[in-house]
Amino acid sequence: MRHEVELVYPLVIAACRTLFRILDVRLDLRGTEHIPATGGAVLACTHVSYLDFVFCGFAALPAGRRTRFMAKQQVFAHRIGGPLMRGMRHIPVDRSAGRASYREAVAALQAGEVVGVFPEATISRSFTVEPIKTGAVRMAAEAGVPVVPMTVWGSQRLWTKGRPRDLTRRHTPILVRVGEPFRPSLRNDTEVLTADLRARMSALLDAAQRDYPEAPEPGEHPFWLPAHLGGTAPTPEAAARDR
Repeated sequence: MRHEVELVYPLVIAACRTLFRILDVRLDLRGTEHIPATGGAVLACTHVSYLDFVFCGFAALPAGRRTRFMAKQQVFAHRIGGPLMRGMRHIPVDRSAGRASYREAVAALQAGEVVGVFPEATISRSFTVEPIKTGAVRMAAEAGVPVVPMTVWGSQRLWTKGRPRDLTRRHTPILVRVGEPFRPSLRNDTEVLTADLRARMSALLDAAQRDYPEAPEPGEHPFWLPAHLGGTAPTPEAAARDR
């Protein structure tokens, strides 16, 4: 099984790199030194696009790591995506039987794997960090590994919730920021740890939004900007009502 995984993952990485070159995607990775070169770790990333797992996964490559993402069971049922997801040994999440997925993720962490999670559990339509689930810090504490906060910004311009995908868009800057790891403990309050993680993710997202090198062009619909930056994305309150 492991041999099959390592055949599939490099091929997918190569295909993504080729696509990036064709589209001239300007991938700006910073903070990748915070991802440990060995041992288990939870990558906890913000979520603004259907493509975030690709860019989040690329951030782990400088450390020589291949991230095993937790993803909805429906993705594994897709006739094309499913075999690829299983080949890369990502972790299916069946929300009707979430405990099994959690245990599989903890086992992967204890075996020294890097596990990627999106603690918001859905794409943020407001392009701010929505309330997050406790699973990321709980599994890290149980496995005795660090949590590494991350953000991806710019990917929502290619494909996000409620908008048609635009995978032919060229020259799009994609910013990935990796924060300093912290190590949760089973002795700590899970809710406090989760609030800390959300604050770290929000700070990274705010910094990426400030650093972003492009603004909407005159006449362009600024759907990809949050309301507090002058965009037309729903406010966090409006997005929460529509969930």
